[in-house]
Amino acid sequence: VLPPPGGDVIGRRRVDTHFLAFEQLGATVSAGDRYEFRADKLRGADVFLDEPSVTATENALMAAVAAEGTTVLRNAASEPHVQDLCHFLVAMGARVEGIGTNTLTIHGPATLGPATHRIGPDHIEVGSFIGLAAVTRSELRITRAGVQHLRSILMGFERLGISCRIDGEDLVVPAVQGRKIREDLGGHVPKLEDQPWPAFPADVMSIAIVTATQCEGLILMFEKMFESRMFFVDKLISMGARIVLCDPHRVIVSGPSRLRGAKVESPDIRAGMAMLLAAMCADGTSTINNASQIERGYERIDERLNALGARITRIPAR
Repeated sequence: VLPPPGGDVIGRRRVDTHFLAFEQLGATVSAGDRYEFRADKLRGADVFLDEPSVTATENALMAAVAAEGTTVLRNAASEPHVQDLCHFLVAMGARVEGIGTNTLTIHGPATLGPATHRIGPDHIEVGSFIGLAAVTRSELRITRAGVQHLRSILMGFERLGISCRIDGEDLVVPAVQGRKIREDLGGHVPKLEDQPWPAFPADVMSIAIVTATQCEGLILMFEKMFESRMFFVDKLISMGARIVLCDPHRVIVSGPSRLRGAKVESPDIRAGMAMLLAAMCADGTSTINNASQIERGYERIDERLNALGARITRIPAR
């Protein structure tokens, strides 16, 4: 029995994909003011997820490990943290094939035992720190960055004129950058859009928007997944950014803009981090309310940024 989920208010957060997967594995699911899951035994099945949801893939994966027989998960998410869970389960004794692809085959039931596993780096946090270095015109070395998973993120920033250098397991963001948005062929306005992994991730879109405000040129940002994520740009506009909200999914950013410090709200994890980046490159002092949202995705962010030279003061809640 579980309560309804919470999380960021960035649009409708459907959980149907989770339920459909559990039902195909033999569970009975009922939904009301709470969610109830019942099953005497889970059975392996050929499961097609109606969207490549990260958490639905992870839930179905863990259920399939305990199910009787073989399960095939199709249209599965393949993000680095999904791969990380797969490797952890394999280390515990599970049999999972197709790790890193959109089709996972799980042979169950598995007898799991203790294992030692090192959690991989967070590619979203790495993308956020690339944006931080870019907007503050700072050189930054991100150690153990999981560079094998960063291709789409690096390509997205390259479109903004931000280049990075891979040095072994580290990623180096130089201080000197072109910061000129690369036009499409024929001089057309380029577009940066999010798509399921391994394409540019939705959770880096807010960071990319702030970065674009500090780069020369026009770019269309297209957020396909969530219909309320773009609404945070009104806060950037109040700081001096030149952004046009075309519709709930698209904005046009014209840069560079000189941002001014302001009092703003952190509406969700990624927009909150984006507002922090904007405050870091803005003239004057900014106050970010509801900052606890940021810390849901970025541990001790004030301490870590202050160690890099930022001046962030935590204000106790009243």
